[in-house]
Amino acid sequence: MTEETDKTIPTPDTAPDAVVPETEDTGLPEAEGEAEATPEARIAELETEVERLKTEYLRALADSQNTRRMAQKQIEDNNRYAVTNFARDVLAVADNLGRALLAAPVESRQSNADLGTLAVGVEMTEKELLSVLSRHGVTRIESLNCPFDPHHHQAMQEVERTDVPTGTVVQVYQDAWTLHDRLLRPAMVVVSKGGPKRDDAPAGGDDAPAPVGHVDQSV
Repeated sequence: MTEETDKTIPTPDTAPDAVVPETEDTGLPEAEGEAEATPEARIAELETEVERLKTEYLRALADSQNTRRMAQKQIEDNNRYAVTNFARDVLAVADNLGRALLAAPVESRQSNADLGTLAVGVEMTEKELLSVLSRHGVTRIESLNCPFDPHHHQAMQEVERTDVPTGTVVQVYQDAWTLHDRLLRPAMVVVSKGGPKRDDAPAGGDDAPAPVGHVDQSV
């Protein structure tokens, strides 16, 4: 057998694996849609994002400031009106001192030296108590002969009086008091009716008094 016949002739079953040629990387984008944005478009996008973040920051800052102001006001109100319940209880003491002085008229004091001395002591005590209340913002409101004010007065009774304008406080059972700008206790009063119309009624009020037992504490 010759050398030529010894060489194996490749058959389709023994053919070598086909070599797939490698594709060269040209550096070009694979598709037009994946092309990078232009610098101008990128700048516009960043500016939009900055404006959005700025708006969110300002909104959060405003909310924080509002919350801080509300908390501060709450603290101030708590401090300002902390003595409300105590002051309301002390008013009973002021009422009793006033009643004690009314029970000792000037004539009786002059004819009875001991009663006069006692009355002086009660007056001094009442004066000191009113001074202490005033230092803490507790103030008595004068009501007698004043126009009926539903914000400060509680009408207990109405009486016919033609000598005074309608809606005048002609008797006070209990004084009204305020704590700073808040009503601490309304006055219990008797109000006139049947008299001439008054021209100095409280702003926003009616000429006629509120129903008996009513007091407007909305202020």
